[in-house]
Amino acid sequence: MSFLFKKSVLSLLLCGITFFSIAQTPKYSNEFLTIGVSARAHGMANAVVAHIGDVHAGFWNPAGLTELDLPFQVSAMHAEWFAGIAKYDYLGIAKKINANRYKESTFGFSLIRLGIDNIPNTFFLVSPDGSVNYDNVSEFSAADYALLFSYAQKSPISKVALGGNAKVIRRVIGSFGNAWGFGIDLGTQYKSGDWRFGIMARDISFTFNGWKFNLTDEEKDVFLRTGNIIPTSTLEITTPRFILGGAYVKEINNKLSLIAELDLDLTTDGERNVLLNTSLFEIDPHAGFEVNYNDLLFLRGGIGNIQRARDDLDPDKIVYSLQPNMGIGIHVGKFTIDYAFTDLGNVSQVLFSHIFSVKIDFKKKDPREDLLKGNSGKFRN
Repeated sequence: MSFLFKKSVLSLLLCGITFFSIAQTPKYSNEFLTIGVSARAHGMANAVVAHIGDVHAGFWNPAGLTELDLPFQVSAMHAEWFAGIAKYDYLGIAKKINANRYKESTFGFSLIRLGIDNIPNTFFLVSPDGSVNYDNVSEFSAADYALLFSYAQKSPISKVALGGNAKVIRRVIGSFGNAWGFGIDLGTQYKSGDWRFGIMARDISFTFNGWKFNLTDEEKDVFLRTGNIIPTSTLEITTPRFILGGAYVKEINNKLSLIAELDLDLTTDGERNVLLNTSLFEIDPHAGFEVNYNDLLFLRGGIGNIQRARDDLDPDKIVYSLQPNMGIGIHVGKFTIDYAFTDLGNVSQVLFSHIFSVKIDFKKKDPREDLLKGNSGKFRN
């Protein structure tokens, strides 16, 4: 019963937050797309926009796809919240489609799902006469999906890369409501010696989610009898978010290298409890580093989610909190396995801690291998 009750409460909170955001404000719209992909990025507190250069760039900054030094790369990630009730999954693919020295371009594909499955539907748990009938409890899912199509190309301007995403959003709350959304992201990266700079403009087109609700007359009656507002079909707008990043990339010796990056998230959807506030933007800084040993072992750390809020007991007092992250990665052959621990000390409201991801490299076959095999066969005969 306690587990059933917790999932019911969680589902009601989820629906309530969604309905409220639709009816009142665009703040935190499509917020599931700010969680981020890859355990590597999470271990660095998501400070990767300036230097990212693999398949994950399709999400973080599509311009970084031009740095892919392989013909094909695949990645997947899985994380769970609330003791496994909510699940976050990601699949990414990147492929070089032109790799000559005059024109380098890359195509990417990313699929993201954040969902809560097997949610008890207690609409008709209590009958109009006040009796409780558990046979009337069914199940539904609440899930958010995003499909990103990425393209990146080297710019005619030396050391500059450009990229963009066209994304499709699908949000579903059982049979009660659903939405389709569409938007565009743009990104750029610039190299200068050991320095890397990046800009990512998310939802630069303003992403529009068109919500449609399909409540039956019986379900509407339950809303009215319980004092809830019946949701109506409407349009939800996601305002632009800009991420500015600067990174220092240094090869210390032939086996040891270092990456350190500082990013600033600039949001435009209203006041947030972030570190810096201006009349135009809310500014959320986060920083991370990675130490690479022989392209075999990676150690990472970062600080993010810096919050500034009023004390619960003393409203005149401002308190601060932050979220330290750490991570590790191992690269063996075609595989890179990454792990991140993202809630050290349980100081943040993010209720998941352990994230795993895997990346697979597909290298182009060397034609000399077939030649050598053919020659060896002749000598054996």
